[in-house]
Amino acid sequence: MQVNWNTGLVLEGGGMRGTFTSGVLDGLMKNNVYFHYVVAVSAGACNGLSYMSHQIRRARISNIDYLAKYKYIGLRHFVTQGCIVDRKLLYKDFPDKLLPYDYDTFFNNPDEFEMVTTNCLTGRACYLSEKSDRQRLIDICLASSSLPYVCKIVTVDGIPMLDGGIVDSIPVLHSIERGHKTNVLVLTRNKGYRSTEKDHKIPHFIYKNYPRLRVALSHRCEAYNRQLDMIDEMEERGEIVCIRPERPMEVGRMERDVEKLERLYEEGFHLGEKFCKEYIL
Repeated sequence: MQVNWNTGLVLEGGGMRGTFTSGVLDGLMKNNVYFHYVVAVSAGACNGLSYMSHQIRRARISNIDYLAKYKYIGLRHFVTQGCIVDRKLLYKDFPDKLLPYDYDTFFNNPDEFEMVTTNCLTGRACYLSEKSDRQRLIDICLASSSLPYVCKIVTVDGIPMLDGGIVDSIPVLHSIERGHKTNVLVLTRNKGYRSTEKDHKIPHFIYKNYPRLRVALSHRCEAYNRQLDMIDEMEERGEIVCIRPERPMEVGRMERDVEKLERLYEEGFHLGEKFCKEYIL
């Protein structure tokens, strides 16, 4: 596959497995490689924001250095904020003070960046972008990253939303629909991985006001495995390039072991640079 100006970049989520993605994106930025269209989900959206503002190593600092310093994952945050992570720290203190986000560069960047959320009312994916309103940008990212069951629902444009990975974990088809026939995918699972979790019907008392969300959640694993099957077929046909971990994943979605995260970041950085040498330089 030939990478050109119209090639899309698709960023999968995966919680702290997204540290791999931050490494890949830093490898791209080190080589001044920027895609003109990026669509990202959940942790991919968080990492993608730093890529779109051209802030190399910012996501790494957030994912590793500041995790060790601030311990922003844990049940105590669920008790105090209704979310397994410290939302105030991550989505207000980090971008505003501790790890300032370059909104000016992001808003002036002519490249397009979409983040995927799940509409709790319809049970369908939303693909949202923002180029002027700081708070709406953060709200979209927060919604895209809000895992079901362990994070509160987030309201964007008056609509209740959750993690985009519920219905579209790897939005390559959306990128194709937007006119990007060739795509580079940054995935957070090794080749051959399939979810072994079993789908089950969600009890009516969970998300009782959102029946379509319950339906989407009840087919989540099946939908994800179908996407992985499709991606393998597309890769074999040469329609996409996948940058993915080469070893089975040792990092969990809510991983707090910074040594494991550091190894995963370095693997991503190496593979990001390798991609640039093979396809760009």
